[in-house]
Amino acid sequence: MNDTLAGVLDAASSVVLLAGALLTFAAGVGVVRFPDLLARTHVGAKPQVLGLMLVLLGLELRLRTLSALWVMVLVVLFQLLTSPVTAHMVSRAGFRTGKVDHDRLVVDELTRDMERADGDVEGPRVDRGRPGDATT
Repeated sequence: MNDTLAGVLDAASSVVLLAGALLTFAAGVGVVRFPDLLARTHVGAKPQVLGLMLVLLGLELRLRTLSALWVMVLVVLFQLLTSPVTAHMVSRAGFRTGKVDHDRLVVDELTRDMERADGDVEGPRVDRGRPGDATT
């Protein structure tokens, strides 16, 4: 590889690594500074994953090896699959245990759905027929 291309890739690597580090830092600050559980889980999931992806991209631009690329792709896929699910489950558990400030919510569909499931609120009835009946 010629020196010019290597220099450009190293510079791009530095910029991408710095952007990823800033996003990850912003996520950490948001987790500490945001006021409630839902905001903290949101800021812990969104910019953290993008920041990690940028850091890994910057690392790959610097290393330029195929074996490292495959490991980084697996790490990114794992993060994309697990981070949203984790944030959702933590938020839902916090909601059910009363850790969420309901005054801050603009729309609160989960409370309505939970009340409907408990039978406290009448919702639209759906006639499902008798078990074993074939519906067409």
